[in-house]
Amino acid sequence: MKSLFEDALRRVDEAAERLNLDRNIYKILRKPKKQVVVSIPVEMDNGSIEVFEGYRVHYNVAMGPGKGGIRFHPNVTLDEVKTLAMWMTWKCAVVNIPFGGAKGGIAVDPKKLSVKELERLTRRYTAEIIDLIGPEIDVPAPDVNTNSQIMAWIVDTYSMHMRKTVTSVVTGKPIFLGGSRGRKEATGRGIMIIAKEAGDVYGIPLKNATVAIQGFGNVGSVAAKLIALQGAKVVALSDVNGGIYNKNGIDINAALRKVEETGTIVNLEGTEPITNKQLLELDVDFLIPAAMENQITEENAPNVKAKIVIEGANGPTTTEADKILNEKGVILIPDILSNAGGVTVSYFEWVQDREGYFWKESIVNDRLEEVMTNAFNDVYQMSQKYAVPMRLASYMVAVKRVADITKARGIYA
Repeated sequence: MKSLFEDALRRVDEAAERLNLDRNIYKILRKPKKQVVVSIPVEMDNGSIEVFEGYRVHYNVAMGPGKGGIRFHPNVTLDEVKTLAMWMTWKCAVVNIPFGGAKGGIAVDPKKLSVKELERLTRRYTAEIIDLIGPEIDVPAPDVNTNSQIMAWIVDTYSMHMRKTVTSVVTGKPIFLGGSRGRKEATGRGIMIIAKEAGDVYGIPLKNATVAIQGFGNVGSVAAKLIALQGAKVVALSDVNGGIYNKNGIDINAALRKVEETGTIVNLEGTEPITNKQLLELDVDFLIPAAMENQITEENAPNVKAKIVIEGANGPTTTEADKILNEKGVILIPDILSNAGGVTVSYFEWVQDREGYFWKESIVNDRLEEVMTNAFNDVYQMSQKYAVPMRLASYMVAVKRVADITKARGIYA
């Protein structure tokens, strides 16, 4: 059975083949630059010691410092982190920001830890990887089960070792600690921008379009609200507890209030229940899977009726499902392009920290739209030039950029 990393390389191999890439350069791009595994001893509140395993991977840093989140999850493995670091390499390259790809994680269930245990775990992990991170080396960010508080602990730990305050060591921080306005909404806003661009190019304007969104967390809820403001009709939403449907459109503000009051969108007044499976198979103009990976598979892909799929989550569509959707004529805008709004505004945060000057949210949003629109156009032009689907075109744009820089820099002997 192929590893996640080996499976992910298949798309990169295809991009390199279509580009007729120099084989010597491609040998470099297929390998992670650095992989580190650390043991993290933590004193628990009861006085016992638990030892956790942590990871940090630099996949490629030809374009600039590594960039990628840190996740805390019991199923974190080196193979997963290595794959995510590779995806971050292409994501940064496709939107053309000066970062390479990195990722980190700890195999732990943070829900089983007290706040103090979580802080001790975070600080010790930071100390263990401290030589790998820094504003000009590798800039982590929040990911699964991590947040702005954890980033604040990393800032403090790193700063204590450096004997000076270094806020630019991570992004996704609280605004009062050097975070950027607009960062929390950036991924959802980026999805809206890409949906608008795709709709215009493929003749399905977002205004008056029907939209189904799987996942109503930070990303899905922001995307839903902003897409509705564009005049689209969001007819279906779902979260881990189930979904809701209204053919005439869901009141997104009411859904947000429902989540705030009850923790779920299920049973929202004026809607009927729907399963996640049913949501993915609705006859809508836009389908936005913004929940977990591997949601559209070879089993349900034949039943997908959406005209355009905008990937909000990382890896929501399997390789086999990709082929089926292509054969059906479904337009798919891949994750490395459509959900790159978060890393783009993380780049803006890093820039603001290093300048010591912070932008108004309207400036952040305007610059995000410029970056995302340019990236979409670059990918669309590549798609048209080579007559390939948008996912392959995204990889071709990204791989070519990293390859060109790698070739120009040469091999240090």
